[in-house]
Amino acid sequence: MDFGFAEALLVFGALLTLAAALSGVSRATVLSTAVLSVAAGLLLALTGAVSIDPENETVFELIELALILTLFSDGMFVERELLAKHWGPPARAIVIAMPITLLLLALAAKGLFSELNWAEAFLLAAVLSPTDPVVTSSIVTSRQVPSVVRHTLNLESGLNDGLALPFVLFFIVFAQPGGDAGGEALTLLGEAAVGAAIGVALGIAAGRLHDRLPGGGITAAYEGIYSVGIGIAAFGLAEVTFGNGLIAAFVAGIALGATECEVPDSFMEFAENVSTIAQVLTFFVFGALIVSTGFHSEIWPLLVFIPFAFLVARPLALLLSLVRTGLARPLKLFMAWFGPKGVASMLFALFVLNSRAGERSLIFDVAAFTILASIVAHGLTDTVGGRWIERRMNARDPTTATRVD
Repeated sequence: MDFGFAEALLVFGALLTLAAALSGVSRATVLSTAVLSVAAGLLLALTGAVSIDPENETVFELIELALILTLFSDGMFVERELLAKHWGPPARAIVIAMPITLLLLALAAKGLFSELNWAEAFLLAAVLSPTDPVVTSSIVTSRQVPSVVRHTLNLESGLNDGLALPFVLFFIVFAQPGGDAGGEALTLLGEAAVGAAIGVALGIAAGRLHDRLPGGGITAAYEGIYSVGIGIAAFGLAEVTFGNGLIAAFVAGIALGATECEVPDSFMEFAENVSTIAQVLTFFVFGALIVSTGFHSEIWPLLVFIPFAFLVARPLALLLSLVRTGLARPLKLFMAWFGPKGVASMLFALFVLNSRAGERSLIFDVAAFTILASIVAHGLTDTVGGRWIERRMNARDPTTATRVD
């Protein structure tokens, strides 16, 4: 099939329509939009209807745009009061759990994939260490899930995408022939700090100007466009100066939401709708990308690595980070399971594939199939998990819901 512009619009239009038409089914069952989108990409690629080139710049830019929009949209969901009250669990998840996860994944990668040296093993771990704000989006917006859990998963997934990027870039340099990553560390830390500063500045400025603009302020039809424009501008300003754009976009969302006394519904709805469109297309492209790249190494190490990542590395790291926080055991177990890999890891894997790292193809393949397995496993359990945690917490005495177990 000759897959040109018209054919692309036909497929994407049909995919968006189908995702919207089945959204009620997705909400009431285990079939998430992410799973349906990936399945469509896999099916069309296997039948030869579409073919995705992983080195195509458009593929990279689509995934990056989806991540920017998702981070900004999720940032606006962060409640200002909850941020002040429950900052401990997300801070622990980022500062303690993510480095432990990275270390455990690197040790497993080095032990299972003999082709990888230590720099490449840590590079693979860095690609897979962040959690995904897309696959958990139904969790962080569901009122079935306790607010402290939603807040922790949302902040963790939003911040660790941007914070993992410097580690990915550092290990890419270190894994390349003749690479000297020593001088990169301070530069990357500086970019993260500048990105956060840009996000805060633009978010606060946009929030304070919202009701003070000429002509009586922004009309209702343009409020959502205004908010999304701030998120994209924050990313762009950080990238063209000296900052981490992903962190800038997420922090801009938080700052905009915190500055507004009450964030207009149109801000949230438009940002979420635009983000969802990008997510559907991204997961479709990723499904087709899996078929294009395949897997060209031994299967058994991959079959061991993936369960280790989901059932050992993430749970162990998060449970250790939440020791003595006072959270109930069901809350800890719920958060320990929901550490999916998704859009950020897709983007980072493409970074690696387009680098000069020695085993870049193997790193990309392992990361891609781990992400695919995560989308299926976590995408099929988000609705079930939300119902489970609601039942468990309703069965407890509310006065003991945060007691240490």
